Amino acid sequence: MARRRAVTPGERAHASRLVAANVDRLLRLRSHWRVAAYAALPWELDAGPLIELAHRRGCRVYLPRIDRARSSRAMRFLELRGPLKRNRLGIEEPENTPALGARWLDLVFLPLVGFDKFGLRLGAGGGFYDRAFAFRHARTCWHAPRLIGIAYSFQELERIAPAAHDVPLDAVITEKGIIRCATG
Repeated sequence: MARRRAVTPGERAHASRLVAANVDRLLRLRSHWRVAAYAALPWELDAGPLIELAHRRGCRVYLPRIDRARSSRAMRFLELRGPLKRNRLGIEEPENTPALGARWLDLVFLPLVGFDKFGLRLGAGGGFYDRAFAFRHARTCWHAPRLIGIAYSFQELERIAPAAHDVPLDAVITEKGIIRCATG
């Protein structure tokens, strides 16, 4: 986490553009896809270039929205249209736009703190993504939506101890390229 916070704004912007270029080269976004991204916090890789790319390719773009009830840990996805409002965690979210269930997304770009080549992801600790995509545990042959972590290459770890609730990533895209995980 400290290393992410030490990245300068210029390095962050450059890495974010490289990640978007790698997504464009490796995933070939389709105009009918429903793509979820995230509104980045200042220390996370900026998803802005990815969002712009998805819009250029004709994708419908969604951002996560955390349930407003303080005791809830639920997350849903709202279409990215109109103004954004900061939630209680300081994350920008859409307001009053159509929601889509996580099951109906085609591709999801997730922020992360760390990852390994097996697709395990360390998040910020809230468990929102693991809960939203827990339905993937019951699937044996169809793993949609594809879950793609977005990270700096230095965030790769040797091995993360799995927890029963972890939902593995299909791939991670960094400024250096793509790491296809065990599920991807």
